[in-house]
Amino acid sequence: MSAPSSFRGLHGPVATAEPSSSFTPALRSVAAALAGALALAVAGCGGGGSDALTVDLSSSLTLDQQIERALSAKGGAAAWRMPASDALAAIPQDPRNPLTAEKVALGRLLYHDSATGTAGKQSALSSGTYSCASCHHASFGFQAGLRQGIGEGGWGLLQRVARSGFPMADLDVQPVRTPSDMNGAWQQNLLWNGQFGAGGVNLDTRAQWTPGTPKAVNQLGYEGLETQAIAGQAVHRIGAAPAVYRPMFDAAYPDVDVSMRYDAERAGLAIAAYERTLMANRAPWQRWLAGETAAMNDAAKRGALLFLGKANCASCHSGPALNLTPDNVATRNPSFFALGFKDMGNPTGTLAVAEVAGANLGRGGFTGVAADRYKFKTPQLYNLSDSPFFGHGGSMTDLRAVVAYFNAGMPENPEVPAAQLAPAFKPLGLSAAEIDDLTEFLKTGLRDPELTRYQPATLPSGQCAISDDAQVRQETGCPGK
Repeated sequence: MSAPSSFRGLHGPVATAEPSSSFTPALRSVAAALAGALALAVAGCGGGGSDALTVDLSSSLTLDQQIERALSAKGGAAAWRMPASDALAAIPQDPRNPLTAEKVALGRLLYHDSATGTAGKQSALSSGTYSCASCHHASFGFQAGLRQGIGEGGWGLLQRVARSGFPMADLDVQPVRTPSDMNGAWQQNLLWNGQFGAGGVNLDTRAQWTPGTPKAVNQLGYEGLETQAIAGQAVHRIGAAPAVYRPMFDAAYPDVDVSMRYDAERAGLAIAAYERTLMANRAPWQRWLAGETAAMNDAAKRGALLFLGKANCASCHSGPALNLTPDNVATRNPSFFALGFKDMGNPTGTLAVAEVAGANLGRGGFTGVAADRYKFKTPQLYNLSDSPFFGHGGSMTDLRAVVAYFNAGMPENPEVPAAQLAPAFKPLGLSAAEIDDLTEFLKTGLRDPELTRYQPATLPSGQCAISDDAQVRQETGCPGK
């Protein structure tokens, strides 16, 4: 054979084997096929575990080149990159809610303004004390900082608790873990059971859009983010925007009749527009994909290789938000898998909540299809370590333990039948060192350290951002209104 040739990727030339010109055509075809097989093996195709074909080329390729070669079989780096948050045309969006700077600006403020928390069950105690961001806080990766988020009836900000004297039966808490509002633009359907969104995987679920319930908002025909933002205002007791916001509604919806311009639907569309810009695009992995080789340390890079190869994470977590299977990246249709995590009610210490029918059944609780039982939507993976509660029930609190759980392939919830478990949920054969490396990739490689850039410093209402009570004012120094 002749000397290796190379192709230039993001991080320099990568060696490839080139058949000698003296080969016969038949031998040249065999050599080319072998070279292709080697490339696929390095990329981790075919899944992880003991059956995975692996070829160690670390002696001739740098970690950066190995990652790039693995990505080359998975759409290349561009298929995993996020756009800038102000590059609105490049962000996936609902064609019925085109992104504009005016809508995003309005939604950003409404999302954080505790002055909208006026439709509570105990208004005398809680009016004006909570917002969307009370359960989706930038400091916690746009999740709740607690195992269970608390909207109305919460007290405080970073150490939020149930307010003393607030009736527990009226507390706004959920029977499943609060999903992140970040990177949601890459899935058409929202919530753990995927119930929000008229299209995507819900095209044939119209019979489940029960009148008088939040699911009926699907009748409006929007994607999941828009549907959730509209329905969530009623679910989480968000009232009308204060009059001070009217000029911003006028700028965002100049062509909408004034009889509808300031309603919950328009407010929800603005909130959803803002949520589509919430991207962890400054995470080290995203910077690495843009060509910054020093953005990740070597342990995180080794973890990225495991993620793409032996650990088989990319079979469910592909695309810019790491929340799509490879065959669904183009459609943005989410997938649902049973992974055996405990439900919110399994561990002790959870706040009392009214049982929501089917909540512990995941997708099956929404569709009523037996094959969907215990299957939950694949979540995005960025900034997980900012709010250390993992799984739909928040049953785990240590990221390395989550990696070890997937490595063992043994469910923790005895109520989930073995026949329902995802086929890929099986022992991966990772060593302790490999578990450490994969954890490092998830913990540091996927953590955007600057998410508070999405949070406004002040609000037109004059109230404290996110939540507003005596404890919040003491924690933040915000004077309130």
